[in-house]
Amino acid sequence: MNTPNNKRRKETRDKISKIFINLLQSKEITEISVTDICKLAKINRSTFYVNYLDVYDLADQIGKELEQEVSFLYQEERDTKNNSNDFLKLFRHIKDNQIFYNTYFKLKMDHNFIIREYDYNLSKELYDDKYIDYHMEFFKAGLNAIIKKWLENGCKESPEEIESILKSEYANKK
Repeated sequence: MNTPNNKRRKETRDKISKIFINLLQSKEITEISVTDICKLAKINRSTFYVNYLDVYDLADQIGKELEQEVSFLYQEERDTKNNSNDFLKLFRHIKDNQIFYNTYFKLKMDHNFIIREYDYNLSKELYDDKYIDYHMEFFKAGLNAIIKKWLENGCKESPEEIESILKSEYANKK
């Protein structure tokens, strides 16, 4: 019986995802077909369709999985309602999972890439609340730009160096 969480189904989904991600490194999503994925995964098309509606559904699922993984990095902070502004663990995660982040940005999922809940208490210290929405958008866009540039350069700098770059942008605010 093929229950939603059984081991075989998970292995199949993982295989499909890995092949899709590898294909995305050299092709655009519009150039990838279900047939391509099935041939490389050595599965029937029906097996693919049991798991996904199409390649776009597969892409969405991969994006959601990455967002959940990133969210998990900061679960303790959300539980305790304490924002440490520790981006180092995020940058380490990015360096260790570059291909997934490259895929995420290549699929243009970053328009909703909310890495963490913005710290309103910190923002009240630094900015006039009247314009906080603008500061939040500026910060998220800047953070995404730093991450994209770092990935584009192959994550040559250490996570600590990237954190230092980010912090230097806000060093004179206090």
